Amino acid sequence: MIPTERHQKILALVAERGVISISELTERLGVSHMTIRRDVQKLEEQGALLSVSGGVRSTDRLAAEPTHLAKTGMYSEEKTAIGRCAARYIPRNSCIYLDAGTTTLALARELLERDDLLVVTNDFAIAGLLMESSRCRLIHIGGTVCRENCSTVGESAARSLRQLAIDIAFISASCWGPRGLFTPDEEKVPVKQAASGVSSKRVLLSDSSKYNKIATHLALPLTQFDMLITDAGLSKSGREVLEGERWALVIAAAVSESGAS
Repeated sequence: MIPTERHQKILALVAERGVISISELTERLGVSHMTIRRDVQKLEEQGALLSVSGGVRSTDRLAAEPTHLAKTGMYSEEKTAIGRCAARYIPRNSCIYLDAGTTTLALARELLERDDLLVVTNDFAIAGLLMESSRCRLIHIGGTVCRENCSTVGESAARSLRQLAIDIAFISASCWGPRGLFTPDEEKVPVKQAASGVSSKRVLLSDSSKYNKIATHLALPLTQFDMLITDAGLSKSGREVLEGERWALVIAAAVSESGAS
């Protein structure tokens, strides 16, 4: 059986079952574990399926981005915990980038008393909060307005970012996994790539509900990040996959736990 035929059979089995073990795939297709693992790696690179501990499962694909308003009420405790955790990693007198998103907005709320920071953002909600309530210096990069996401996107926003030198970029994700950050909105891609390119350190901020999901556009590979900050809901298999890589994996303590410490 040639690789293309095996790939089609694997995808058909995954579509039928949802989740299937590597051992069962070897038995059903009559090939070695090594062959199946190579096939799975190839299919995962194409975004056709996802690896889990001991097997594979069908992908959860994000077809469209929820609006900023909708996201505001989703996983708010997890986002608060992530924002509080991330704030501890910002040295004095830093220039930081806050990518558009409600998790980065949670980080912005932790910075209101800081008077030593220069904050760069493409997010209108973050800019509004910091203008009204903080002591930070602030740059909004401008660009094409995305009303649904309350931000600016596209090449014009990316061009503004490329003129800057940033110490730490805190980058959000529509969805993410071992391959990297994905978005259904192509216009977000150049902004995230520009922020990554001009920053000395790159930190992913994303709650665990978005893990192991994909969308049409790969914005950034995970290998570009120095740190990943997520919440305690990340699965055991997710932690096993992400730990021990070039980045630091940080699990934010729940708000009640961090408040008690």
